[in-house]
Amino acid sequence: MRVRRAVVYRLVGLVSFVLCFAIARATYAEPWNQFRGAAAGKLTEIRHPAQWSADTNLAWAVQLAGSGWSSPVVVGERIFLTSAESDAAGKPKGMMAGVASMATYRSAKPKQYRYVVSCLSLADGSELWKQAVGESTPAVIHPSNTYATESPATDGERVFTFFATTGTLVAWDLDGNELWKKELGSYPAGNGFGTGSSLAVFDGLVFVQLDNDQQSFVAAFDTATGQQQWRDDRSTKTSWSTPLIWSHAQQTELVTCGAGVVTSYNPSDGEIVWQLTGTQSAFSGSPAIDAKQIYFGNSGPMSAGPLVAVRAGTSGEVELDGQFKSDEIAWSRVKSGPGMASPVVAAGYLYIPGRGGILNCYDTATGERQYRERVEGMSTVVASLWADEQRVFLLDEKGTTHIIQAGADFAVLGANKLDDLFWSTPTIADDTLLLRGVEKLYCIRP
Repeated sequence: MRVRRAVVYRLVGLVSFVLCFAIARATYAEPWNQFRGAAAGKLTEIRHPAQWSADTNLAWAVQLAGSGWSSPVVVGERIFLTSAESDAAGKPKGMMAGVASMATYRSAKPKQYRYVVSCLSLADGSELWKQAVGESTPAVIHPSNTYATESPATDGERVFTFFATTGTLVAWDLDGNELWKKELGSYPAGNGFGTGSSLAVFDGLVFVQLDNDQQSFVAAFDTATGQQQWRDDRSTKTSWSTPLIWSHAQQTELVTCGAGVVTSYNPSDGEIVWQLTGTQSAFSGSPAIDAKQIYFGNSGPMSAGPLVAVRAGTSGEVELDGQFKSDEIAWSRVKSGPGMASPVVAAGYLYIPGRGGILNCYDTATGERQYRERVEGMSTVVASLWADEQRVFLLDEKGTTHIIQAGADFAVLGANKLDDLFWSTPTIADDTLLLRGVEKLYCIRP
């Protein structure tokens, strides 16, 4: 179903969104309203501290109940995050520990979980409210994943949460009152790895990408009422990439990366703007963007790992050949695609972490690799990168954030360490940085 919405209603919703954020946090010019913020991890200026530790610029750290790799979102002085709680289950494992457990995890006994939304004070981390969405005994998933990996989103007036394990999409007011709920269905995904695609929100709509092994779809819901505005049923299988709002000079697009296909929609009505086929594999990371191009790719043991750049203004069908090339794209590279960590663009370059502590840097104009350097002490990076025009930040799973100089020349500017396991993508609220570990939520600020 595709329903067109009135232009006036759109404008009113957009104005309300902007005003709400302006009132809630006057100094907060770049709202981090969804996974990776409003611009895929890129900020005009990073204002949070460049140095932190357990003794430096750590405003507070609070113990987390349950588990979840979802990122928090912030509205004013409130933090919203999701978790899956169990009286019997343990915590998720890191990359190598998870791989080592793959031979036995499928035989583990399923456990009961409660799916929880929490609101914390940005000032001190104290709990303001907590609501349970439901509970179930889900199928066992990979020991490195969680049942609360989908990050919430907000329009500044409401908070939207989604647990793909149960298929439950809920809108809340800022005080924890349920406004509406939709049950979208629960489906097998990723050959047992679990789910991970977060929500996106734009112009009065909240978007769900539920690519799975049985009945994939992308759908848009009215943020005020929960009414479904459009839905596209897809033949693609499981993908963990999050839908991305990409605004450029020509238009605004909703870009989704599914298994073997990347689709751009008009976010207002679900009409397809362009569709690219031939990427072959599923996506774990989400795209990076700038004003001229969008950059995406995938990698894995059975993948050739393409990295592709598509120009703003592209339309129609685009098909990559066996070497991942097409006259309709800006450029592509083989064996260069990102893994689980979503890349970021800064100072005209695209930054992609690789295995073994490697950082790859590509010229966004040509696709040529500027450098491939080992970052000393960097372990596996799963959390998405963030940056401004001067610095690129990479949080590895062992808790060290590596700060790299943005631009053509490789230089490590610093490293900050916290003792925890980190897969969740950090959240930025003006001069505050929130890092979600497996044990605690950490607040970094001057």
